[in-house]
Amino acid sequence: MSGIMESAGTEAARQLPGGCGDKGGAGQDRSTRHALLDAALDVFTERGYTDAGLTEIAARSGIPVGTLFQHYGGKRGLYLSLWEEFREEQEHRTAATVAAARSGGTTDPIALFVAGARAYLEGAWDNRKLGRLFADDDGPAGFDALRRQWDRAWVRRNARLLEVDERRRAGRVRVSVLTTVIGGAARELGDCGDETEAREIVDEVCGILIHLSARAG
Repeated sequence: MSGIMESAGTEAARQLPGGCGDKGGAGQDRSTRHALLDAALDVFTERGYTDAGLTEIAARSGIPVGTLFQHYGGKRGLYLSLWEEFREEQEHRTAATVAAARSGGTTDPIALFVAGARAYLEGAWDNRKLGRLFADDDGPAGFDALRRQWDRAWVRRNARLLEVDERRRAGRVRVSVLTTVIGGAARELGDCGDETEAREIVDEVCGILIHLSARAG
């Protein structure tokens, strides 16, 4: 679950002027970027990526369109930066959870996997607005391929966490199914409006994962 390898989208976003890889901005620049991303998220979720307008995003953020282009290069740069924000937050959360479990003495691969899955799902609930955005099919050109690449890397990481022999097709398929279960549950959490129901979903899915993981090796 944790430490998913960097994908092509990371590099694409970093190559944009002032994109998510720009570490040298001052506090005012960071504030500008955050305002633009917050506005972009609102407009993307309300209108969809295709129908979202840069003029509206700039107006909602209170930032001139020219500054938007300077930092992100356009809608694609905004969308990819939101994706990086979501991806990195999820990776950090799951990595920290798995590391804490190991530090606490947990060595069982299934227990570590389920701990990471729970952290991922709780993150999907906490960041459900972003999750809903990326669950839609309406994104910039090439994003579906980027997301598939990310998903394949996720499966490989889960296989290593579960100590599954990736040379065995049956093991690879089982890990792929487990990862698909987590992804599907995360999408359901994006549409969930009640915290109690969300926690029930997380508990139910973790129970399913324990059952399915028992033969993952």
